[in-house]
Amino acid sequence: MKQIVLIIFLSSFSFLSLSQKVYSVEYASQADVKVFVADYESRADLCVFKVDYSSQVGKNDGNWFFVEYASQADKKIYFTEYASQADVLIYFVEYKSQAKWKKKEKMYLFY
Repeated sequence: MKQIVLIIFLSSFSFLSLSQKVYSVEYASQADVKVFVADYESRADLCVFKVDYSSQVGKNDGNWFFVEYASQADKKIYFTEYASQADVLIYFVEYKSQAKWKKKEKMYLFY
């Protein structure tokens, strides 16, 4: 009985995971979120920093780790060709400290 309670307790935390492990899909229909990479930080909704290890991802703060397989991802994203096709405009930053949401009303897309 204790094992069942423990399993239920631990699995409930997996749904609360706010980490940002992402996988880039080939087709828009496969994506949870469609993103467009902006040319300038000022146009972006989210500034993204690509971390080197999955243990470095944050909560919903713009630190992304790109996984090899869709099954490992928290969110599947599709890179659009045009900004008008995207749910979120992102800008890749050079430093981890620059990663942040600039338009917080779109944060819900990554929960």
